[in-house]
Amino acid sequence: MTMFHRQRWLSSLIMFLLSSFMLKSDGSNRIVGDSSGWELYTNYTNWTQGREFHVGDVLVLNYNRDQHNVMQVNSTAYVDCGRDNYISLFNKGNDSIVISEVGEHWFICAVDGHCENGQKLLIKILVACCYSTKGTLINS
Repeated sequence: MTMFHRQRWLSSLIMFLLSSFMLKSDGSNRIVGDSSGWELYTNYTNWTQGREFHVGDVLVLNYNRDQHNVMQVNSTAYVDCGRDNYISLFNKGNDSIVISEVGEHWFICAVDGHCENGQKLLIKILVACCYSTKGTLINS
C-alpha cells in the first residue's frame, strides 16, 4: 500500500468515525398512548405502528399512580407478564424514560391483571446512523 493510499484510507476511516458520533441526539418526547396515556385496554402495538424511535428519545408515560405503574422488563417477562425480575420500576404517574440504547425495550404495567389484559409496550430503537447533531439527515 502506497503512502497516498494509506493516507486516503486513514482519512476515510476518520471521516467514518466522526460521522458515527454525529447521531441524532436531540431526542423527541414521545407521549405513550397520546391523549389516552398509559392505560388498561389500550393497544400499544397499534400506537407504535408508523413511529420511529431513536436513541435520545424520551418516552413520557402519564397515568394514575394509584392504578398503574411502569416496569421495564426483559423479553421473557414481557411475553409472560412476569414481575419478579425487572430492570426498572417507575411509579410517579408522569414518568420520563430516556432511551439510551439501540435495540428492543419492553415495558409492562405490574398491577395484577393489567399486563395480561394488554397494558404492555415494546419499543424498537433504530440505529441513528445518518443524522447530524441537529437531527438533519446527512447525505452520503
